[in-house]
Amino acid sequence: MRVSLQIGPQDAASTVLTAVAAAALLMGIAACTPSAGAADRAAAAGTTATASAGAHAPDTASATLDHSRILGDTTARVWFIMISDFQCPYCKQFHDESFAALRNDYVATGKVRMAYINFPLPIHQNAWPAAEAAMCAGAQGKFWPMHDVLFSAQEAWAEQHPAVHVIDSLATTIGVDTIALDRCVSQHVSKALIDADADRAERAGARSTPTVIIGSKVLVGVQPLANYRRELDSALAKAK
Repeated sequence: MRVSLQIGPQDAASTVLTAVAAAALLMGIAACTPSAGAADRAAAAGTTATASAGAHAPDTASATLDHSRILGDTTARVWFIMISDFQCPYCKQFHDESFAALRNDYVATGKVRMAYINFPLPIHQNAWPAAEAAMCAGAQGKFWPMHDVLFSAQEAWAEQHPAVHVIDSLATTIGVDTIALDRCVSQHVSKALIDADADRAERAGARSTPTVIIGSKVLVGVQPLANYRRELDSALAKAK
């Protein structure tokens, strides 16, 4: 498959995957794969799947959540799109091994914009609660700190039943108002955005996590940091 992403500098993350064709795949060894598709994700979320949200959502709250998971200068011409599941151990491996270096060397320097696309797999019972918590933390400007703490402490909450108390405890450590967070999560304010993310990720050809899209290249599974650097450098050279 080959994917073509026409992304403007002002686009919200939910619009990143709307223009889809085929893509060159670079396969990694380790990835989380679903046991079923969109219907099971919807069942895990407790409601019926929805395919429209994000930049087209009518309310300011959704727009705030949508933009909260984008990092980088709006003038950057290259996107690094992470399709991920907070409970996936291979997504944690990507986070622990590569994320900080890529953020520091490419995003903080203004070269690249980074977007997180939710793809909670039905095999992970706490993937949805974690995704909703991260997105709702975005309402307080804390998506990325929540993203980091969820991956860093994944073992602490991944197998909890329910996970909300551990997730709230982690949120407190990064300064999130957990009363507001729990209200947002209980009202499923971010659900339509997460549904739309998963739908568009599937349309882009994502079948497992982590999947990274850089320009026309799709990198499936955990890759060495050098692979991400190579594809980013190539995309940046083409964007000049």
